[in-house]
Amino acid sequence: MIRESVYLMPGMGANPRIFEFLSLDKYFDVYHLSWIPPEKDESLDHYAQRMGQRIKHKNPILIGVSFGGVLVQEIAQHIQCRKVIIISSIKTNNELPHHMKLAQLTHAHRLLPTQWLKNIELFASFVFGKVIQRRLEHYKRYLSERDPEYLNWAIDRLVNWNRMEALKDIVQIHGDRDSVFPVKNIHQPFKKIEGDHAIILTRSEWFNKNLPKIIMENVVDSTFLK
Repeated sequence: MIRESVYLMPGMGANPRIFEFLSLDKYFDVYHLSWIPPEKDESLDHYAQRMGQRIKHKNPILIGVSFGGVLVQEIAQHIQCRKVIIISSIKTNNELPHHMKLAQLTHAHRLLPTQWLKNIELFASFVFGKVIQRRLEHYKRYLSERDPEYLNWAIDRLVNWNRMEALKDIVQIHGDRDSVFPVKNIHQPFKKIEGDHAIILTRSEWFNKNLPKIIMENVVDSTFLK
């Protein structure tokens, strides 16, 4: 039996440790992608093309979290994928929250000094949503990509993402209390589960139970999951 290749892309500023509670390697060959420095004024499309060159297997399953979910959708424009799954993310720019849509028009986000993101508490809140103080130490280990140039680039590319139509057959999993991408802005179809923007960490039991089945939906030989 051929094992499917699954590539995991973390969210903005995060490293692959955010997937540490997943047990996908029981069923799949799992590979982790990490953020690379963007080139000067690099488009998201060109960045996705470069990231796609790091994927060495044919017809992989791409799974992305938050801004990583946006990126895997763009990577799928350059390589043939068997499935794209996004978690705590958006599938079109119509699902951006109001303040991000406003930033498209005003360019206000470009006036924000990303130096403030070096404050780990503010940065954790920005990436994961509302983070209570007693969990802050727990979240620090996941946030290693805090270079201001990268963050300036990432925030701008997210705010100005121009995808207007969702990818065919994309799977979207979203927390009902997500404060970064509020569920009220998320359009059907999507799978709503209990949780906040950090469900990849806080709902790992749900993902370990359900994600393998979601990955293998519509695959003829999925009996090994039973």
